[in-house]
Amino acid sequence: MTNLLFDALTATAPERLWIETADGRRLTYGDLYALTARFAGVLAEAGVSPGDRVASNVEKSPEALALYLAVVRAGGIYLPLNTAYTAAELAYFLGDAEPAVFVTDPARADEATALTAAAGRSCAVETLGADGRSGSLLQRAEGRPDAFATVSCGPDDLAAILYTSGTTGRSKGAMLSHRNLLSNARLLKEFWRFTADDVLLHALPIYHTHGLFVASNIVALAGGSMIFLPRFEAGAVLDALPRATAMMGVPTFYTRLVREPRFNRQTTAHLRLMISGSAPLLAQTHAEVEALTGHRVLERYGMTETNMNTSNPYEGARVAGTVGPPLPGVDLRITDPETGAVLPTGAIGMIEVRGENVFRGYWRQPDKTAAEFRADGFFITGDLGVVGDNGYVTIVGRGKDLIITGGFNVYPKEVEEEIDALPGVIESAVIGLPHPDFGEGVTAVVAVEPGADLSEKGVLTALATRLAAFKRPKRVLLVESLPRNAMGKVQKAQLRHQHAGLYAG
Repeated sequence: MTNLLFDALTATAPERLWIETADGRRLTYGDLYALTARFAGVLAEAGVSPGDRVASNVEKSPEALALYLAVVRAGGIYLPLNTAYTAAELAYFLGDAEPAVFVTDPARADEATALTAAAGRSCAVETLGADGRSGSLLQRAEGRPDAFATVSCGPDDLAAILYTSGTTGRSKGAMLSHRNLLSNARLLKEFWRFTADDVLLHALPIYHTHGLFVASNIVALAGGSMIFLPRFEAGAVLDALPRATAMMGVPTFYTRLVREPRFNRQTTAHLRLMISGSAPLLAQTHAEVEALTGHRVLERYGMTETNMNTSNPYEGARVAGTVGPPLPGVDLRITDPETGAVLPTGAIGMIEVRGENVFRGYWRQPDKTAAEFRADGFFITGDLGVVGDNGYVTIVGRGKDLIITGGFNVYPKEVEEEIDALPGVIESAVIGLPHPDFGEGVTAVVAVEPGADLSEKGVLTALATRLAAFKRPKRVLLVESLPRNAMGKVQKAQLRHQHAGLYAG
């Protein structure tokens, strides 16, 4: 038996370019293979056995990406953690996952040592700097052999655990197998036409499924290369775009780029594909990108537990506001959130999916796992959506975002689309807040363009002829911007908490 995922992602000829960094470093696939061998040797020496977890809380670098593959090569389970997490948050993940090794930034070494000691079990601490030179992991790897006896792993062995965002209760660890990750990467490589000639502009974080698995796995499988930027900065992205053939981003990338004079047809002439995901892209941004560059952004839909489920086509209509049809090999249906009954085309309901991309369950939470899978293997995503007559899926919102006001169901997306179409509106977030009469009051938080002549009364007046009375907001709160997480998702939970007492008294 081979190591399914590692073998597939490192099969490219060693002399081919793998990564080019912002500071001019160039690493080949041969460098990657040697680096994973040295790192895997250090991990094995530190006590990592097949099935052990290795937690990583380090800044983005080629070495950090190589660590992911080194863990897989050693038969371990990779656990990436957001670098913005506080010590208290990290303590939860370390306690829940019980990693054998915790790799952190050199600046947080003392904190990591204290956290692992408090966890009450043996966990080695290593450090890795973003500069590719500093940290105990690199020091211990220096001089080690460039060969390592790759541990055999089959399709159902776990390759990674990614914790969900935890907007309701404690975060859950989604268990992803070699089959989950490799099947999705193979599918997307073909669907999005990635080849060894591709150069992907990579400005995403690598603690999230988008940048870690969707982007880097596809490129490695195709034998292409990446321009590896530490983070999104419009100037750096525009400098690199003329050398890239593809770009993956979150909506925030595109909303910022359209404000830049250099984001034009000349700068993007070499690109063949711009992909957006992790959050909805406004139709206005779609139109602005196309007008400026001639490119139509391709939107897709995925999640931590499944990687990608749907995609607008490579060739064919890329419809703004939709995430395209289900990908080949992915079964998708819309069901009644209360009864689970399958709903007809055009009805709004719960999105359920089934396929090789769907995760193995939640780490050490069998009851939660059982509750979110149907008997026939469909996973209940928690997302509300609708499938149109053309087969394209539109995401309406999260199940928990559904507003029940006076006994009527209100889907936030419908209200948001009407508000977003108003002059002077950048974007809106519609939430339900506790209301003494209606149970929940429909509430709109609206980000307004600077200098726009917009008022709460004006928004409500404009909606009076567009929406039924029960769908119209009880209040409209005007703000400069909406809170977002690192992947560009609007944080509705934060808004609900911030404005929870709006209708009290």
